Amino acid sequence: MKKLVRFGVSLDHHLLDDFDRLITRKNYTNRSEALRDLIRDNLVGQEWDENKETVGTVTFVYNHHVRDLTDKLTEIQHRYHRLVLSGMHVHLDHDHCLEVLVVKGKGSEIRKVADILIGTKGVKHGKLAMTTTGRGLS
Repeated sequence: MKKLVRFGVSLDHHLLDDFDRLITRKNYTNRSEALRDLIRDNLVGQEWDENKETVGTVTFVYNHHVRDLTDKLTEIQHRYHRLVLSGMHVHLDHDHCLEVLVVKGKGSEIRKVADILIGTKGVKHGKLAMTTTGRGLS
């Protein structure tokens, strides 16, 4: 069992009120769990900055009627196949598709492939969501 440590934190009362509203909005059971999540989120961001092995998702929306776009997006995914673990393709309507790719590798490499995909002409919107493999994170 992991040892829990208590410590005190001093905050401006307005900041604490804002934090308590965040806790309520996100359905945390207490301040401790919310604070743990904030710390973990910062540590995950450091994993990306330190270029450790990380995971994430690349989500993008595009018009599949744009000439050769589907082929270009597929070719990019094949070029970076060692980073792309899995993908899901969704037909949003007659014209638009959504793809979600699960990616794993060094942060800089994942950012690179995400930027290439999202920056491809015809992609309307995209986003990289970064997370962690969980190793070394309490």
